[in-house]
Amino acid sequence: MGTVRTATVIGGGIGGTVTAMALARAGIEATVHEAYPGGADGVGAMLSLAPNGLAALRIVGAEEAVRAAGHPVPGVVMADGAGNRLAEFHGFPGLPATHAMGRADLHAALTAQALAQGVKIEHGRRLVGAEEGRDGITAVFADGSAAHADVLIGADGIRSTVRTLIDPTAPEPEYAGVLGFGGLVAEDAAPADPGTMHFAFGSSFIGWWRLPDGQLCWFASLPRTEPLTWAEVQRIPAEQWLARLRERYAGHVPGERLLAHTTPDTLMATGPMERMPSVPHWHRGRLVLVGDAVHAPSSSSGQGASLAIESAVELARCLRDLPDHATAFGAYERLRRSRVELIGGNAAATNRAKAGQAGPPALPSPEQMFGPVHRHLIDWDARVTADGQ
Repeated sequence: MGTVRTATVIGGGIGGTVTAMALARAGIEATVHEAYPGGADGVGAMLSLAPNGLAALRIVGAEEAVRAAGHPVPGVVMADGAGNRLAEFHGFPGLPATHAMGRADLHAALTAQALAQGVKIEHGRRLVGAEEGRDGITAVFADGSAAHADVLIGADGIRSTVRTLIDPTAPEPEYAGVLGFGGLVAEDAAPADPGTMHFAFGSSFIGWWRLPDGQLCWFASLPRTEPLTWAEVQRIPAEQWLARLRERYAGHVPGERLLAHTTPDTLMATGPMERMPSVPHWHRGRLVLVGDAVHAPSSSSGQGASLAIESAVELARCLRDLPDHATAFGAYERLRRSRVELIGGNAAATNRAKAGQAGPPALPSPEQMFGPVHRHLIDWDARVTADGQ
């Protein structure tokens, strides 16, 4: 049994709420401190949770609530820009289907579960510093308040403040060379097999699937050498972005048709596609990172939320089983680094293809593409050793 009894979690998003629930199951009292004054209503676009992410949610008692917030999309079809099918995958026997949902819906489901389990969530707490002492660490917030605990966990996203407290020279997010967009169109705009995510590569990339109400949801990439912030993207009228996308996808099957049926009011501009490069220092003293703050793999992986959930659970196991925070943090990094960096590296290769810097990615077998990722299971009851086993 470890010596950590309390934790301050910075960030009330996906990673932060799951971290707090996992810590509670490990017997550690955690309070979540979120910078924004309220919830995440309407924030973010669509995402997917893969079988490995759902399995990790099962450990903290949140799987069913999250499934109810989304809809199953077990199949994947890969095609080229001319409409030729190249590969298909329809899930692995014994594993749950991947579920798609709005990021805000996932956040709401996780927040409700955390509150129901007794997790405290404080809003309007923007971290500005941390003071470490022999008996713990004190988080200092912009409003002048403070919070003391045995450890401080940074689940504060890709622009993490905690990451800079651990290492002022830590890398910044890496721009992938593309801007992300999405939209909703009528169900007859393009063919879409039920329960199937379609991907079409070529000189341009587009993905799409059918929502429960029959509409098609699509997501695409617009290459751009110089990055724009999300705010800068939002300042450009949707009509201009839609015109650029239609020009880019002229002759693409079915990108041209999907964009022809998209209207400015249904266009979603999600901003620059980014990922975290390898972060040299995951922890220092009583501070440690989890989720996108340390290993955001970019949306091309389809694993961002699932990996954050996995890491939250593994960190809680390490703090539960190992004698002190330093040993626990080291074991946690050894458990997670190779897996998240492999998945992030594969996503980076896909990003280069989307940006036109490389040809369409090679298509290995479904087992090679999805097997080691989707089948990953965390054994909550197994005891963690100091070497991360």
